[in-house]
Amino acid sequence: MKSMKFTPLLIIIMFWGCKNDDESIVITPDNYHNSIDQIISVMIHDIFSPPVASRIFAYPNVAAYEIIASNNKDFKSISGQLSGLTAIPNYDKSKGPLNVQLASLVAYIDVSNELIFSEEPIVKYRDSLYTNWKSINKVEFNNAKEYGLKVADHIKKWLSKDNYKETRSMPKYTIKTNDPSKWQPTPPAYMDGIEPHWSKIRTFVIDSANQFAPPPPPKFSLEKGSLFYKELKEVYDVGNEIVKKGDTCVGIKTARFWDCNPYVSVTHGHMMYAVKKITPGAHWIGITKIACRKTNYNFDQTVYAYTKTALAIADGFISCWDEKYRSNLVRPETLINKYIDQNWKPLLQTPPFPEYSSGHSVVSGAAAVVLTDIFGDNFKFDDNTEMQFGLPIRSFNSFNEAANEAAMSRMYGGIHYRAAIEKGVQQGRNLGAYVVKKLKMK
Repeated sequence: MKSMKFTPLLIIIMFWGCKNDDESIVITPDNYHNSIDQIISVMIHDIFSPPVASRIFAYPNVAAYEIIASNNKDFKSISGQLSGLTAIPNYDKSKGPLNVQLASLVAYIDVSNELIFSEEPIVKYRDSLYTNWKSINKVEFNNAKEYGLKVADHIKKWLSKDNYKETRSMPKYTIKTNDPSKWQPTPPAYMDGIEPHWSKIRTFVIDSANQFAPPPPPKFSLEKGSLFYKELKEVYDVGNEIVKKGDTCVGIKTARFWDCNPYVSVTHGHMMYAVKKITPGAHWIGITKIACRKTNYNFDQTVYAYTKTALAIADGFISCWDEKYRSNLVRPETLINKYIDQNWKPLLQTPPFPEYSSGHSVVSGAAAVVLTDIFGDNFKFDDNTEMQFGLPIRSFNSFNEAANEAAMSRMYGGIHYRAAIEKGVQQGRNLGAYVVKKLKMK
């Protein structure tokens, strides 16, 4: 048999045509950031309320983090630390080395897809990633995918027992029109109170929904010398003052930057449509991305930062909503229109749920404490989260400074009394400090 002779050109052609099975799939922090951005874009489209959105941030990040923690000695599993979470399945090492970051991202996307409504955009995004990864190293991809989906199924079983499904069939909020102190639907849409049973959702880190209940709001009174009336009048006066100053007013810029209302009803004549934006939780998830990129966090560190922040936000909403439907306090807009000025309108559209305490304040306080624990105090950053909605960048010297501004923005917006803001941000900070103390992730 004659030996085959190889010319240099033939060798090059054969080399190009062969698959390099040793090439590894590289997963970067930007792959994770981009995947979160994809989920957020669908969440905006689907118009998830702030509490529900916080749930969608929490579970997928936990799935991703647990895979990281099981393979990186710098991090510790949070199974047994979160309510009801048991250890994830082990990877079968006989299959070969595991691409941990790839498995982590697969799990994140799969759990996210379980929690949204519009699956098609995420499936399309996922499949494009799968096709690319498979073309690089089929064996490595298949092993990571199989394990990532296995962990995702474990997290799905856990989340299915958090009472979310049960709250979908619970009764709507009952309006108590005979009591002027109680919340009533507000214009222009006069929507029902959203998520009146959110306090029944299983908590993540905190022990119970009412563990960090704030002090009661000031006693309801329309007497001009009362504390409550003074706070009501303050909302009215501040609203009028900033409107007179115009769009260049700092108060107006601050209110619009932190609006984060996922559903704003706009009426033109007989036509009504919705303007969709991110939730306050999504804004703080965006700040987390900014901090991770500024510090050049690697993939594992990035997942850690997102997960810890998302858990504080999720528990923050459970804690806040527990108080909202307990105190069930009327919004400033309702009282101002009835007792002070029937033509007055808040700068921002009043969200459809009770006033006390302020959700922005609670969540911002909690997120700021956790982010400060991760990245340090006096962490300067430029917040470009709202640029997609036509709003300019705002710069902050620390996360706590941003949280204070986010809380006070609700006064400028005309939708919260001072007590809801100040007690709310303290409620959030107390909760955030508890998360930092109790949750051992490193």
